[in-house]
Amino acid sequence: MKKLTIDDIDVQGKRVLMRVDFNVPLKSGHVADDTRIRAAMPSIRYIIGQGGKLVLMSHLGRPKGARVPDMSLRPCAEVLERLLSKPIAFVEDCMGIPAESAVGRMQPGDVLLLENLRFYSEEEKNDPGFARQLARLGDLYVNDAFGTAHRAHASTQGVTRFFKQCAAGYLMMKELDYLGCVIGNPSRPYVAVLGGAKISGKIDVITNLLPKVDKIIIGGGMVFTFYKAKGLPVGTSLVEDDKVDLARRILAEGGQKVLLPSDCIVTDALDVKAGKVGALKTVAAEAIPSDWKGVDIGPRSVETFRGVLKGVRTVIWNGPMGVFEIDATARGTFAIADILAEITAQGAVTVIGGGDSAAAVEKAGLADRVSHVSTGGGASLEFIEGKVLPGVAALTDK
Repeated sequence: MKKLTIDDIDVQGKRVLMRVDFNVPLKSGHVADDTRIRAAMPSIRYIIGQGGKLVLMSHLGRPKGARVPDMSLRPCAEVLERLLSKPIAFVEDCMGIPAESAVGRMQPGDVLLLENLRFYSEEEKNDPGFARQLARLGDLYVNDAFGTAHRAHASTQGVTRFFKQCAAGYLMMKELDYLGCVIGNPSRPYVAVLGGAKISGKIDVITNLLPKVDKIIIGGGMVFTFYKAKGLPVGTSLVEDDKVDLARRILAEGGQKVLLPSDCIVTDALDVKAGKVGALKTVAAEAIPSDWKGVDIGPRSVETFRGVLKGVRTVIWNGPMGVFEIDATARGTFAIADILAEITAQGAVTVIGGGDSAAAVEKAGLADRVSHVSTGGGASLEFIEGKVLPGVAALTDK
């Protein structure tokens, strides 16, 4: 997919309206995790370094079309000031006279951050009038918010209709390059590691990847639906009964490609919200007690998967191997993260497909030891599923 990039446009003296993903967690009025803001810095530094007037827009949270003070983007301006070591203008609206007046005062190299786009319901409705109002704030449009590229919103798709040049930022380019590599032309051997709670959330991923990969490693809560499809006992583990036939069909079609854990960690009590787990023990896949619940892959499975991943050239990982939010049941997930860090050092391309697996790699302290950690949960998932992302499709073709 050849799209215009910020390297292809002349930003000097121009008003550059850039969609970023500053949907960050806030705590006591301050940004608790600035990962997404730092991810946009290459594009931000380039545009202001080239003399552009940079107007940033983003959403934060789900205010549902109302002004929610606790979801203001103002704390993000404070982070930008620290990262750029310069004053950042903030305007308490994202369109209309306040925004237009603030943009009118900008000089080359200035940065302005607009207020939360989702304070207006028209943003998510992709309202043409709202998109036109946003477009009045720029001469050029750049999208560097891969995390929202799967949404056809006013700031990601609608606004592009009012610009002659709509380009991808560096983060967007990086995401498309890495994810495009593992979907389109991966080096082999090529393995997918898929986890997460439910098979229903990964049906399209499995269907799209099965013909492309050499192996698929299955973990997480969805493995118990596969166990049931094989006639194995699952105790009180999470099972999607309406997906058992689908799991059986995937096992039949995938054959030796599909690898399930041979053992798992089980518990007699679990409260994820409270972060509490009861007694734990390791059992074989075919020996889960009737009143126990599976919560992680076991040590034998970890070693089996280590052998499979050794020497692999490309890996895509989406979804944790267990309940990684609790340390005692996160060992399988962290072990996979550690294995991927090892093979990355040996030359493998390892891509973490956003969402919980990205959070797990961050929690394990290994995010900088894999090839790429996607910033887009839903967007990366839909890309892996083979779907067209509206925010990418709307950019100008080269």
